[in-house]
Amino acid sequence: MKFESYIFDLDGTLIESLRDLKESCNYALQSCDMPVRTLEDVRMFVGNGVKKLMERAVPDGLANPRFEEAYAIFRQHYLHHNLDHTAPYPGIMEMLATLQANGKAVAVVSNKFYAATQQLVRHFFSDYVSVAIGEREDIKKKPAPDTVMEALRQLHKPVSTAVYIGDSDVDIDTAKNCGMPCISVLWGFRDKPFLIDHGATTFAATPADILKI
Repeated sequence: MKFESYIFDLDGTLIESLRDLKESCNYALQSCDMPVRTLEDVRMFVGNGVKKLMERAVPDGLANPRFEEAYAIFRQHYLHHNLDHTAPYPGIMEMLATLQANGKAVAVVSNKFYAATQQLVRHFFSDYVSVAIGEREDIKKKPAPDTVMEALRQLHKPVSTAVYIGDSDVDIDTAKNCGMPCISVLWGFRDKPFLIDHGATTFAATPADILKI
């Protein structure tokens, strides 16, 4: 474990949350008389925050006159149902415990909206994660470096000894924009060929693999 700080993405990296995202998405779409989306649709829609998820899910996106209504319904529904089926991936808790035992600093940086990020991290990872940052209006979201740099500032750690861990092209670009190495996990929302096509070079097939890099 050559890194001092480990900055993690949340959805698709630490937690399997796709079903709850799909359920809230479809609840909002049905409430607005719009066609629902499949699990695979939602899998490809996530990564850039929930507003972008709904922009991709709603017919005609932002141009749809009921977009803001659907987006508001999604947010409200998801805040009350984001723990229905969501759970950490196998091996995540053990990996985080090992990082903690070895004195590593751990943060979560997500494009999920701030309240949901805080709620999920507090529920699952409060013993291991000291800093959690979600999407909020006063800071640029990933792949801009701002949220990761804010996490490192709160951890009081330099970027030079940090690594970013995520499951998507957004995470690869985020690490690049921060000047940090990136570990791409293979159990998340994107497969290995997709990640390679988007510049991934270092992979973890299991959470334990993160400890060996």
